[in-house]
Amino acid sequence: MRKMHEFLDNEVTLAFVRYGLIVIGKMMLMSTITAFVRMKKKAFANPEDTASFGKGENAKKFLRTDPDVERVRRIHLNDLENIIPFLFAGFFYSFCGVTLSTALMHYRIFLGSRIFHTLAYLIPLPQPSRALAWMAGYLVTFSMMYKIVMVAFTMS
Repeated sequence: MRKMHEFLDNEVTLAFVRYGLIVIGKMMLMSTITAFVRMKKKAFANPEDTASFGKGENAKKFLRTDPDVERVRRIHLNDLENIIPFLFAGFFYSFCGVTLSTALMHYRIFLGSRIFHTLAYLIPLPQPSRALAWMAGYLVTFSMMYKIVMVAFTMS
């Protein structure tokens, strides 16, 4: 346990862990919301999921796609495509000697962009609001990756 304590003594790493856990929680919440919307709309992807609503031909009418379910699924997919790279980049970025204020700016912008992206998708807000939210998060991840690469090349 002592080694974990030493690992988290770095303020930037601790900030990354905090913000990383928040975005992971947000991403996990999307799967719960997807399941809730599926149940509400009675629109299932797999035949075994329809069993509690009927048997045979009666159950087949629940085996369908629904625009609302698909919208929530796309939010979750977009989270997977963006949060996972952020987590990898943010982990290595936290060891690149950046100041806490710079790291917090990156982490907060990313978190805000993901929350705003989700709201823009759910409400839905007119474009380019969703695209701008996605772009902000994408640029944050790219900025962190750029710093990691620059540090890696100066070390060799």
